[in-house]
Amino acid sequence: MQVSSLQRYPPNTLLISEGERPDFLHVLIEGCVELFASHNGRHTTIDIVKASTFIFAAVILDQPYLKSARTLLESRILLLPAKDVRAIFYEDPDFAFAAIAEISKCYRDLVKLLKDQKLRSTSERLANWLLRNYSKHGDDLVVALEFEKKTLSSLLGTTPENLSRALGQLAAAGVVTSGRTIRITDKEALVAFASPSRLIDGTIG
Repeated sequence: MQVSSLQRYPPNTLLISEGERPDFLHVLIEGCVELFASHNGRHTTIDIVKASTFIFAAVILDQPYLKSARTLLESRILLLPAKDVRAIFYEDPDFAFAAIAEISKCYRDLVKLLKDQKLRSTSERLANWLLRNYSKHGDDLVVALEFEKKTLSSLLGTTPENLSRALGQLAAAGVVTSGRTIRITDKEALVAFASPSRLIDGTIG
């Protein structure tokens, strides 16, 4: 920790480029970061993280990043030198266990993402994403997007046009959209449509 640094970054700052070797372990303290990848002119959002480490495995293995990362909001990030993280991994069993637990969680989250992508339609993926991410505002259930809808469509593995169609289809299940604000007016209907799974979505609130 003596050689770490806490940095503040504005939105849309590129933090990591895929293919580079890690110099630091990034710990997101505050804000929001998009993990994404590109190939042959195509781009996809892999995850959107808050209050978490990201791309820990590349640091431990000293291997090139498989993803890039950029801030979506103003963010505070703790930077821990990668070589020191690897050194303490071998020296401190408690730290090593915590690191393995964190990397294992990332692996399980990736399996859930693959199941979500391969076993559901766009509308079903969107419905379950809304159920995982809404907040309560009085009697309303609201998802206030902190990023553009095109980022959400990329995260869900679809196009902006298909996302718009999916939002239209979910209107019958009590989903109302206004700009970046999405309201759930009939949660029971949305749950019935989404058919959430504990082994993909965890516990739905």
